[in-house]
This record gives sequence, C-alpha cells and structure tokens, in this order.
Amino acid sequence: MSDATDRPRLVLVGPMGAGKTTVGRLLAERWDVAFRDTDDDVELSEGRTIPDIFVESGEDHFRARERIAVARALAEHRGVLAVGGGAVMAEETRAALAGHRVVFLRVGLADAADRVGLGVSRPLLLGNVRGTMKSLLDERTPVYESVAVTVVDTDGRTPDEVADLVEEALGG
Repeated sequence: MSDATDRPRLVLVGPMGAGKTTVGRLLAERWDVAFRDTDDDVELSEGRTIPDIFVESGEDHFRARERIAVARALAEHRGVLAVGGGAVMAEETRAALAGHRVVFLRVGLADAADRVGLGVSRPLLLGNVRGTMKSLLDERTPVYESVAVTVVDTDGRTPDEVADLVEEALGG
C-alpha cells in the first residue's frame, strides 16, 4: 500500500449543492494545499462547459471523461479534491477511491435545492428540478456512504462550520 504523501489529503464526495467546492477551497486554504475539482478538469480537457458536453456529446461521453479525470486527480493531486456528484456511480471510480480519505458531505433536499437554485445550469436537473434532485439523492446517498470514511451533515450550516466538522471528523 502506498503512503499518505502520494495521494490527496482529502477527497470530498456528495451531490450538487452539498458544498464540495466551497468547503474544499476553505480546507485547502486552511491547510495550505492546492484545491482541485474534477468537474473543472473535465471542462478544461474538453474546452467546453459540462452543460455543453451533455448537450453536444451526451452523458455517456461526459461520464467517460469524468472517470478519466477522477483517476488522474487521485494519482496526481496531493491537496483537497472535490469529485463530481455523479462520479461515484461508476464502479471503476468507487474502486479507485478505496483507501483514500473520502468525506461525504450529506445535504438534504431543501438545502440542496436552495443552494443549487432553479436558474443554475445543471444538465441533470432539466424539467422537474426538485423531483429530479430527490431521485438523485435517493439513488446516490447509499453509494456516497459506501465510499466515505466519514459523513458530515451540511444542512443549516455555513461552509466554515462544515469545514470545522470535516477537520474534527478527520482528527484535526
């Protein structure tokens, strides 16, 4: 087994609206390490936004690029890593996360909907936003729990409070 210096210090998973990027940036700043988001990596490698990838190339293409981005980030990144909300649904990605310090930022439907909003461009939320979000939460929550070493509830908490709880859960 490899030692902790050749892997991300922390990997954050959870649905859209959980605060992975916001909390991840806060923790990276506190720990003086780099922050990386695999959604950003996919956009950079494709030269277009995730909504554009979905529309122009389809979800399967996006998910394939996402699997590559996660595997690459897990191999290369040493700071705080935020993984796209649907990435954990791929068996290959779940296997790659094994042995990493993965924290699931759990968020309820009401808080997730408030944070994501109705005007934000989220390709999986076209149509019935709340209904789609509920289905995604119901489907993905057990998978997030299965890959995480700990779970931090984010409902009703500020990003700083969530970051404090992550640090406490990881023992400082």
